[in-house]
Amino acid sequence: MKINYREAVLQDEEELFALAKSLATSFKLNKQDFSGIFLELLNDTNTDLIIAEKESRILGYVLAFHHSTFYANGVISWVEEIFVSEEFRGKKIGKKLMEIIEVKAHERGSKLVALSTRRASKFYKAIGYDESAAYFKKTFSKN
Repeated sequence: MKINYREAVLQDEEELFALAKSLATSFKLNKQDFSGIFLELLNDTNTDLIIAEKESRILGYVLAFHHSTFYANGVISWVEEIFVSEEFRGKKIGKKLMEIIEVKAHERGSKLVALSTRRASKFYKAIGYDESAAYFKKTFSKN
């Protein structure tokens, strides 16, 4: 199976919205907000949004942010979202998306790549990630 990995472009919006809706559990995505955020992310130099596709069909994506911190004495990279369509899981697509983010993080001089998860800890441990901290949140609205 030949998978193409590339940076997202404006023409990916519709398919990416459908995948992001499948990922979202805490909030209900709406197209209008998604469109504005999508455009903002495409133009943010501290963001990587990588698409996995086969024959022009998007199978998955990863969204990562890179920012400076005091605690790490420099840049860290944070994977905010990663999603692979259920029918394509187990085919190393998620692993490859994470590898691409790791390369991009390394190129930016990141000290580490981090993320939070409640459903995929086995996956991240299998690709070399260590469990580190608890995740806390306070939700302001249920949009």
